[in-house]
Order: sequence, then C-alpha cells, then structure tokens
Amino acid sequence: MIDRSKSARVRLMTGAGVLALTLSLGGIVHAQAAAQPPVGEDEDAQATELEEIVVTGIRASIASAVNQKRNETSIVEVITAEDIGKLPDQSITESIARLPGITAQRLDGRAQVISIRGLGPDFTTALLNGREQVTTGDNRGVEFDQFPSELLGSVVVYKTPDAMLVGQGLAGTVDLRTIRPLEYGRQALAVNYRYEFNDLESLNSGAEDTGQRYSVSYVDQFFDNTLGVVLGYAHMESPYQNERYNSWGYPAADCRTLNFDGSTPFTCDGAGNPQPGYEDVIGVPILGGAKPYAQSGLVDRDGYVGVVQWDPNERFSATFDAFYSQFENTQILRGIEIPLWWGAGNGVNERLEPGAVVEDGLVTQATFTNVDPVVRNDLNTRDADTLALGANLRFQLTDNWALIADFSHSSVDRTDQVVESYSGTGRGAAGGNTDVTYTIDDNGVATFDLSRDYTDPTTMRLTDPKGWGGTRNQAGYLNSPTTEDDLNAVRLTLEGYIDAGPISSVEFGANLSSREKSYVADEFFLQVAGGLDDVAIPAACLLDPTNIEFLNIQMISYDTACVLDSGVLEAQRNPAFDVLSKNWVVTEDINSLYWQANLEQELGWARLLGNVGFQINSVEQRGSGFATSAATPELVAIEDGADYIDFLPSANLIFQFGDNDILRFAAARVQARPRMDQLRGSQNFFYNETNRNSTDINAAYFGGNGGNPSLRPWEADVFDISYEHYFGPGAYVSVAAFYKDLRTYIFNQNVTFDFTGFPYPDPLPPEPGQPAPPEVPASFLGLYSSPQNGEGGTIQGIEVAASIPFGQFFSPLEGFGLVASYSDTSSDIQPEPGNPSRPIEGLSEKVSNVTLYYERYGFQARVSNRYRSEFLGEVAGFANGRAFRNVGEESLIDAQLGYEFQSGPLEGLSFLVQGNNLTDEPFTTLEATDPRRAIDYQRYGRTFLFGVNYRF
Repeated sequence: MIDRSKSARVRLMTGAGVLALTLSLGGIVHAQAAAQPPVGEDEDAQATELEEIVVTGIRASIASAVNQKRNETSIVEVITAEDIGKLPDQSITESIARLPGITAQRLDGRAQVISIRGLGPDFTTALLNGREQVTTGDNRGVEFDQFPSELLGSVVVYKTPDAMLVGQGLAGTVDLRTIRPLEYGRQALAVNYRYEFNDLESLNSGAEDTGQRYSVSYVDQFFDNTLGVVLGYAHMESPYQNERYNSWGYPAADCRTLNFDGSTPFTCDGAGNPQPGYEDVIGVPILGGAKPYAQSGLVDRDGYVGVVQWDPNERFSATFDAFYSQFENTQILRGIEIPLWWGAGNGVNERLEPGAVVEDGLVTQATFTNVDPVVRNDLNTRDADTLALGANLRFQLTDNWALIADFSHSSVDRTDQVVESYSGTGRGAAGGNTDVTYTIDDNGVATFDLSRDYTDPTTMRLTDPKGWGGTRNQAGYLNSPTTEDDLNAVRLTLEGYIDAGPISSVEFGANLSSREKSYVADEFFLQVAGGLDDVAIPAACLLDPTNIEFLNIQMISYDTACVLDSGVLEAQRNPAFDVLSKNWVVTEDINSLYWQANLEQELGWARLLGNVGFQINSVEQRGSGFATSAATPELVAIEDGADYIDFLPSANLIFQFGDNDILRFAAARVQARPRMDQLRGSQNFFYNETNRNSTDINAAYFGGNGGNPSLRPWEADVFDISYEHYFGPGAYVSVAAFYKDLRTYIFNQNVTFDFTGFPYPDPLPPEPGQPAPPEVPASFLGLYSSPQNGEGGTIQGIEVAASIPFGQFFSPLEGFGLVASYSDTSSDIQPEPGNPSRPIEGLSEKVSNVTLYYERYGFQARVSNRYRSEFLGEVAGFANGRAFRNVGEESLIDAQLGYEFQSGPLEGLSFLVQGNNLTDEPFTTLEATDPRRAIDYQRYGRTFLFGVNYRF
C-alpha cells in the first residue's frame, strides 16, 4: 500500500502543519534535541525524536521552518505560524519579506507586494493550499493583505519549481497553507486580541487613530479521528497615517512666454537675456508644482476559514476548505495642490519673483506671486470580496497506486471610488490669488508659506479654482472602476510506487484551468449644481481645519461623502471615448499535462534524492475591448488572442552527505504570464491630418497605442545551486547562487499596424492654392505602441543565510539566537531597449534581513531589521494610472516583547507588545539621482500593538 506521505513535500506539509497550528494556538510544541533526520528518513523515527525536549514560540517556529526547508526537494524558504499567526505583523507580506532573497514594497505604510530575487510582483504567483489564486489588483501581483495571517499555518516560498507545482512564477511561487485538523490531532480553541495605534495620531479631522484586531480559531476531531474540523474568524480595523508630499516634477527654468499681464517674458528680456535677479535660475531645475497631503486611512477586514477533513478508511480521504475575505480600505486625503512653474492657465501665469536661491544645481527656495492653489478634500475607497473554495479527494486504487482529484474556485469582486473634490476662492481664481514661498530641504520635501487664509469657510467655495474644466465648471472628479476575476480549475493526478532503480515513484496527470478578468471604467465630472460658478460648502459637512504641520499648511476640511450626498455637486458622466478604451476583458484557458519521477538512490559517497519531470501547457488566451479616438464618435470592437503550447522541463537533485550536509542542484524552464492589462484588446488611435497623403510609415496618417492580446509569456532557463549545513534544531548555514537566462521578455515598442476598417474624419478644407486632400487616406498602415516580446537578458545573484541558536555554542546564552540573510543580485535585462539606464522593475541589488531573538522561561523578545537598496517600483501615477518611479533605499526595524504563562491557573495566557517601523523610515521616490528632487516623500510613523492570547 502506498505511504500517503511518500514525498518530502507531503510529509512536511503534515508535520509543519501540526506544529504551525500548535504555535498559532499558543500551545507548547516539541522539537528535536539532536541533529535533524536526513531527507527521506522514516517518519515514525522523526515522530519519536520529536519528543526529546520542549521549546515554544519563536524557537519552535524557527526549528519547524528549518526542518521543512531541509526536507523539501525544491529550494524553498519557510515561515510557520509563530512568524505569521502569533506574531502580529501588519501583513503576511512583512513576514515573507524577512526571508532570504525576498523583499517587499510598502504601500500606505504596509508591506503589500513582494519581490523575489530581484524580480517585481508580477513575476510571483500566489497559491492557497497549492491552488492558484486570483488577485484584487488590476493584474497578477497578489496583494497579500487580503489574507489574515491569524488564519494560516505556514507559508512556503518556492524558489525552484518542480513539475507538480501548478502556477509556478518566473521569480518564485508563494504557497499559503491552512491547517489540516486530523494531522493536528486534538481539540483546541484559541482567541487573541490586539490594540493598535500610530504615533502620528490622526492627521485628519474625522479619521480614526486607533484600531483593533481579534480572532478565534477552533480545531476538533470526531468519530475516532476520522472527521476533523477547523473554523477560524479574524477581524481587523487597522488605521494608518501618512504625511505625504508629492511634487509635479522639476523642469528647467526657461524664458516664460506669458507675464502676469500676458505681455513679455518675466525671466528674460525681449532679446532672451535674463533680467536682473534671474541670472542664476535659467536652465536650472525648479519645482514645477506640488500636491502635498495629510492622509488618514482605515483598513477594515473580516476573514473566514473553514476546513473539513474526512478519512473514513484506508482507501478514501477527502479535504474541503473555504476561505472568504471582506476587505474595505478608506482613505481621507486633504491638501493643497500648488501650481508653480508649470502653473500657466486661462491666460494667467504664476510669476517667479527675483532672488530665487540656487544650491548645487537646484532652485531650493523661490517665491511665486499670483498663484491659484486648489484645495483638495479627496476620498478613496476600495471594497473587495475574495473567495477561495477547494476540494481534494484521494482514492487508493491498489496498494501501489492512488488517484487524486482536486477541484478549486477562486474569485474577486472589487469596486473602487477615487473622489477628487476641489475648493478655492473662486472659479478660475476669480476670488483672488496668493503669494507662495517654498523651501526644499535635504530630503526633497518643500515647505510653504502662503499669504492667504485657506481655512475660512466664508471665503472658501466649492468651485474650479484653476479652471481645469475649461467651459465645464469642474469642482471634482469621480473615478469608480470595477474589477472581476474568476478562476476555476480541475486537477487529476495518478501517483504510485514503481521501485525502478533510482526512481522510487512517479506522479502524472492534468490540470485544467479557466480564468476571466474584466476591468470596467466608470468616470464622472463633479460640477457645481445649477450651472453656478461656485457654491458654499454645506455647513453640516464642515470639519475642523486640517493642520499639515510638516508642510506648514492649514486648510479647510469637510466630509467629502457628505458633500456628495448634499446635492450641491452634480455627477456628469465623462463622455470621452478614451474612458471606454480603458475597459477590457481577458480570458485564459490553460490545460497542463505533467509528469514527474521522484528519485531516491544510495550512491555510496552520498544519498541522491529529488525529482525530474516536465509540464506541457496548452494556452488559449483572448483579449477584448474597444478602439477609440477623440476625433470620431465611433467605437471599434477589438478581440484578438493567441494559441500556443509550451514545454517546461525541471529537475531538482539533492546530494546528502552524512546527516548534516546537503548540496542541491536545480534547473528548469519557468514562465511569468503577461500582465492582464498588457493582454487587453482596448486601444486608442489618432490621426495626423497633415499626413493624409503620406505612405511613409514614419510620417503616417494613423497611429495608436494599447494592449496586445497575442503576447507570449516571459520565459527563462534558470539554474540554482545551494549548499546547506545543519547542526542542530533550528540551526543551519547556507549559501546559494542562481542564474536566470531570459528567452523572452516583454517591453513597449512601436510596430507597424494595419488600421484598415478604423473610422476616420472627412478631410479638412484645402489651404488656398493647395490641392484638395484625398477623401481616403493614402495608407492605412501606421505605428502602434504596445507591449511586444523581446529576447535576451540575464539576472543572477548569490544568497547567504544562517540560523544560529547561541546556546548550542555557549550555555549561558541559552535562549538567544540569530537569523540573518544577505543577497546580492544583478541584471542586464533592458525592459526598454534603447534606454539602458532603466532597470527592471523590483530589482534591489542588495537585500538583507537580520533578526535577533531571546526566548526562555516564558519570556520572548525579538528585534528585526529589513533592508533593501534602491529599486524601480510601481506606484499610482496621474489619474490613478500605473507609473514607475525610482524608490530610495529602506531600512526597517521592528521589535516585540512578550510573556507566556507556562503553568498554573493562567497557563495558556500570553501578552505581547510590538513596535513596527521604529525608526520611522520614509518611503521616497525620486525624479533623478539627486535626493532633493523627490517625487514622493511619505512618512508613516511608528505603529504599536498590544495583545493578549489565550488558548483553551
């Protein structure tokens, strides 16, 4: 009969799951006193050795994670529940980001998406219990804060794949795992509570400044341990604050064409010579404008998990699991948008006064007059429902062969509301302007002195202060996109022992998946009702003024939702056709065949384990949308796609020398599917009327940009080598190297496109004395900018990691320990050919993680530092669109103190206090290498949590 834990992966999923739930429930667990057993050693022997000594909490978590890492056939990194459940990290991402070669990017102060081995979030796939998951974002990068850490038992990050790993990513694959109740083996009920606050307090009137988290977990077994149940619920209300400075950019000061009175340039005379007081300014970068905010937010999430495991006899077993998350994120942003050098509008120009200060090639201080600031009271909300269902059925066909059927569903429904609300002294600055003096500090943050009071509700009106709406009195804007993402999959696997030389067993089967993701744009202008130029802010909606101390700004504040409900503003749908071109639907049907041989062979000088195998993926992808143009009112429906087959071989070879030394080799072909928005069918097209008679592709009548439904995936041949030395429970050192040789990648490129069938306007009347232009364009060929497949490029790096319990070397230090890692990664991939200075997104060349801990006699203490060097990160740009910015280096420090009662009437009760971002590390993006030319400078403050756990 087949041993159901025949593979190293299955064996450790069971063992680590038991230990993980024990930790998450606050119990006492057993760990080995001697060296860990070799890979593949009899499981009963392991269970016996696990009774030798007792450790708890952090040390047990590390021992469990190290043991699982050691026994996996792939190169992996592991976190068990002490890192995820019991330690209250703000998100799972922050725990994952402490692993070797992995780092995170913060969003609103929370680590939300990860980069593995220098590749951005789009190159990592997320699984839940081995099943691919959809995403709440617009693309594939999983936002891990949808998953409550309290409801998970462990996380395994696969850096090298095998043929059985579904949904493998180019960078890696993250498998989130819930608990299996029969493996846990006993009844338990645990509850925990956390109180949370931020030292910035509330930056905005009406915003929350304290939060709470609580959860309950229950596990039990019935009918002689043939039926097991896990139920869990976790609630989080997590407020966050953000002192958020954003600049428009830094243009080089030149001779302006408009003065205050619309006559001559004000920085140069009529001959183009600098006027007195402007000599040092011309040609020097100057602040084009700024959009600073005080931001307050609240994440409200309810998560539910349920697992039913049924094992009635030796021939059949079944596991059903469900996960559901309701996620709400509400952001209040209040600030004053200040046009400066780029402020020309409606025939009025912000005027630079003489005497600007230039320091080291930058205008660091200047005064502008006649400025029309726009007071912003913005509101952003996100509602996302995430559902994951799975059923796994195992049929023991014979003593040596088993059939496994797995069914899964994953879906997300998400709705955003991005509300901009404007106020000022009058429409088009009709009520008056202000003088502004700005001063830039060494961090690139400008502080401002304004000559006008922007807190007075008698002078501040809802209006279009800068005239952005033109003839339309635009007092705001509402962007409310919706996203739906559905993935259904069926997997059938036949596995069995064949005992044929080095091949101990084989696994083969098929995985059939179908995914559809859609994005629907819904955008409105907010106009003053009744056609008025401006209107008073309803008194019932007014709040205390907001004091943006870090910018030296005070401004009027009001409840934006209240204003919208009051009816003083009217929502008018944006009729622009480019809004429709933002809509898209992408479908993917991927049918995979896989085969894997598991290896186990004594070589005399070493023991060989591992696997070899392959996947064959048959892909059918389609992208649809509309082609639109501002010049014609017609829409062109677009649908295109591609069908292809990919062959992905893989091999993981482990050579074990004695009990403590392991050498790993891995080679595979891996993929990352294109971003969803890259596969969209939607397009924008345009015309150049002067080229109506041209047949030159470089001077074409038609042009356009958009998606490419025919894209092929990123694909690379990857090679890994790792040496690991284990010398005790939770103790190891390792060094690894990897090399990824890209066969294909994706970049934006101009290609020749046939616009036949696209509408075009009638020709313009001819110029006097010129021949009439043709009714039909001379050519329908034009240049189309879209994502295309390219070739070439490598990424390589080294990783060093260690886990060292000090007590193994010096008994007075019993309980102290160190977990540390460092990685160095480089790449010559050029995502924009012809622009060698642009790096691939997500690549930090240097990443390090260090954790120093103590745990003994019930006391626990931990301090962690997470560092990453600068990188190109994805952020929200203009109109909430995708933008890439140079993100500065970060060094984050977290710490925790705790105590657990281990005996007596309070046994099972524990307390903790945790501080995150203790050095208040800012998040910065830069326009150039000059740190004073900041685009974003965001300060999130320090977050503190106080918690209590109790296990029954």
